[in-house]
Amino acid sequence: MASERYNPRDAEPRWQARWNEAKTFQTDNSDPREKYYVLEMFPYPSGRIHMGHVRNYAMGDVVARYKRARGYNVLHPMGWDAFGMPAENAARDNKVHPKEWTYQNIASMKTQLKAMGLSLDWSREFATCDVDYYHRQQMLFLDMMEKGLVYRKQSKVNWDPVDNTVLANEQVIDGRGWRSGALVEQRELVQWFFKITEFSQDLLDALDNLDQWPEKVRLMQKNWIGRSEGLALRWELTADSQTEGGAADIEVYTTRPDTLFGASFLAIAADHPVARAIAEKNAEAQTFCEECRQAGTSLAALETAEKKGFDTGLKVKHPLDPNWEVPVYIANFVLMDYGTGAIFGCPSGDQRDLDFARKYGLPVVPVVMPADGDSATFTVGDEAYDGDGVMINSRFLDGMTTEAAFDTVAAKLSEQVLGNVPQASRKVNFRLRDWGISRQRYWGCPIPVIHCEVCGVVPVPKKNLPVQLPDDVTFDQPGNPLDRHATWRHVSCPQCGHDARRETDTMDTFVDSSWYYTRFTAPWENDPTDPTVANHWLPVDQYIGGIEHAILHLLYSRFFTRAMQATGHVGVSEPFKGLFTQGMVVHETYRRGSGSNGEWIAPADLRIEEVDGSRKAYLLSTNEEIAIGSIEKMSKSKKNVVDPDDIIASYGADTARFFVLSDSPPERDVIWSEAGVEGAHRFVQRVWRLISEAADTLVTVEENPAKDGEALAISQAAHKTLQAVQADFDKLAFNKAVARIYELVNTLAAPLTAVAAGGKDAAYIAAVRNAAEILVQIVAPMTPHLAEECWKVLGGTGLVAETPWPSFDTTLVADDEILLPVQINGKKRAELTIARDADQSAVEKAVLQLDAVQTTLEGRSPKKIIVVPQRIVNIVV
Repeated sequence: MASERYNPRDAEPRWQARWNEAKTFQTDNSDPREKYYVLEMFPYPSGRIHMGHVRNYAMGDVVARYKRARGYNVLHPMGWDAFGMPAENAARDNKVHPKEWTYQNIASMKTQLKAMGLSLDWSREFATCDVDYYHRQQMLFLDMMEKGLVYRKQSKVNWDPVDNTVLANEQVIDGRGWRSGALVEQRELVQWFFKITEFSQDLLDALDNLDQWPEKVRLMQKNWIGRSEGLALRWELTADSQTEGGAADIEVYTTRPDTLFGASFLAIAADHPVARAIAEKNAEAQTFCEECRQAGTSLAALETAEKKGFDTGLKVKHPLDPNWEVPVYIANFVLMDYGTGAIFGCPSGDQRDLDFARKYGLPVVPVVMPADGDSATFTVGDEAYDGDGVMINSRFLDGMTTEAAFDTVAAKLSEQVLGNVPQASRKVNFRLRDWGISRQRYWGCPIPVIHCEVCGVVPVPKKNLPVQLPDDVTFDQPGNPLDRHATWRHVSCPQCGHDARRETDTMDTFVDSSWYYTRFTAPWENDPTDPTVANHWLPVDQYIGGIEHAILHLLYSRFFTRAMQATGHVGVSEPFKGLFTQGMVVHETYRRGSGSNGEWIAPADLRIEEVDGSRKAYLLSTNEEIAIGSIEKMSKSKKNVVDPDDIIASYGADTARFFVLSDSPPERDVIWSEAGVEGAHRFVQRVWRLISEAADTLVTVEENPAKDGEALAISQAAHKTLQAVQADFDKLAFNKAVARIYELVNTLAAPLTAVAAGGKDAAYIAAVRNAAEILVQIVAPMTPHLAEECWKVLGGTGLVAETPWPSFDTTLVADDEILLPVQINGKKRAELTIARDADQSAVEKAVLQLDAVQTTLEGRSPKKIIVVPQRIVNIVV
């Protein structure tokens, strides 16, 4: 009989309520089944989910539902990364407390996520701004402090004098604060640090074992950790320069001592002691150093900024020739935080050094050429040669490989003495620096220490935790409200009882997200973890999130797991066994007017039409034609955002889920299009119509796949699809699974229609019902509400969400034919397609009829035909 259209507005809330009532997705830590922990990077509660959230959480949900069906005890929790500056900005701009703003947003986004039908264990939900959560984070801080993994030191920071706050390097744009626009100052502040460098080598080595991580992410982390083997080398200042600079030598760390004969300058950071000494006496040098300090200090800023230097007038003696003097510059591309704050420039072997040398008229001497180069003609033009090769213009090194030259120079300089100690020594260096966690913010986890003039820095006793944020703060002036709170910062020293003050810096929000995955394993515990439970669940089997977190979040989490291992909270060192970085959801842009002043137009305000074979966009209100722009990441600023609520209201959650899973490989960007969404919606409706119309007949028989007869092809198609989709889900190849499901629906359309029309025997109906149930079960992780509705009309037992994954029949998935390579005297000449169960005589006869074999034999009879069943045929002539 004809059925009504599938109505997601009715079905989806109904099935969500059923799952909730049955507590289908709540996880029992004592369940004896094999565990599987799937986790998506938790969201910041901005107030609205976006299509990127839909894609991210749909992917994780497919994995969770699939693994649950495969018999695993699945942990799939959800929480909120809730501290941070946006809440303080909202407090300032909207006159609302950060806590109120945050929890309102959490409530709104939770409603949206629940509408997606995600199989989440909401009983474990927490927000990082919950006192219960940051209480345990303070406990971890104290434990790490006791283990020597936390310390405090004077550190250079970017200071915004208008907002009265520290800025990250990335928040300094052209020397100005990203929000206030004020010229940034470099200040020395006492900051708290985590000793991540304690684990530099381990963090690097362990990457080789993370074989379920994308190679590009592992490479990004390797580069960030930045291990290098080089030479710590002291360059002696000339006698006059020592008097001027107040130092005897300048130490440089270099990974290319083989290129020393190409040196044409030394460059030091603006904060190098020698530079400071010069700036005290030289106003021009002081001005230049201040200019360097106000520029961005991120690597990206250094790489893109114009290379500038100040000639100090100092000179150093070349370590391999004391009669050769090299000038010393203060340079804007050298930082004290990296290496020794000084480098030697070899312009022929480094593009940055070459640009600098060309600008200031310094010598450029080629010292390395490609192995097949000609030393008589090899030159360096506008591009440096930074590869390995053969040494030239390098005196006793000429003709050596760069590797041999490295060793020769290292050995020679290690034997030279400067100031009664070796002039150089081999050294392993890391680019990784300790993690500065101090933030001059209110809305963050308070650092649990007290400053006492008598006792110094005193950890807050655990019995006095949590150090709780006060609610009565104001944001009517710049700076940290905790600094000006009338009572909160004043406290008695827990050691001596004298008046003392609390630490008013709060922790970097990266700390909050660096251990949340461990808290999910037992969020009700008084301690940060239950180590036995944490060790059972960790590492996370499948972690899913954006590539933008490939370095800092993942690296900090890897450090934190090691720190928690060192303090006895977990027994593992790596947090995430499998990592998947999904692509973004992108959308074309629309703009009225031209140039940078054009007005962005939202998709909802437009009508898109096909005109003479091309797409045109028209403003709904005026019918004005609007330019269609490039496809870019969805962003509020460019108004190319699609609201998930609108899609769910119009088409249902299953349609939205199915589209974001189907359109492209999950690691690539998905282009949002109305046509694509409508196609996914038509698929949902088609599956419902086919199954619901045949359901009255299908429920009259027990499901049973066909082994022969008219329905054999139906059963073969269903079981082969089941086998393939299972493999696709194992590999997170969701778009491939979707394509196979489309094919299966096309295959089942006629049989389901025939069953609905009547006249088919019981065996045929039983095979079709088996195929229909397989279809419902393999589509269930993607479109769970539709699957439950179909399962119900098919007379299935219980919920699909609680039903075991079906097993494919091996006899139905085996190919009837096989492809055998055919060799003649050991060389492959042809391939033979033949029935899998063909006997030897049939294989021999078929082989001799192949054109390629007949051509090679030229009418001769073979001496022997060797048939290795189902593997290979070899003809001996």
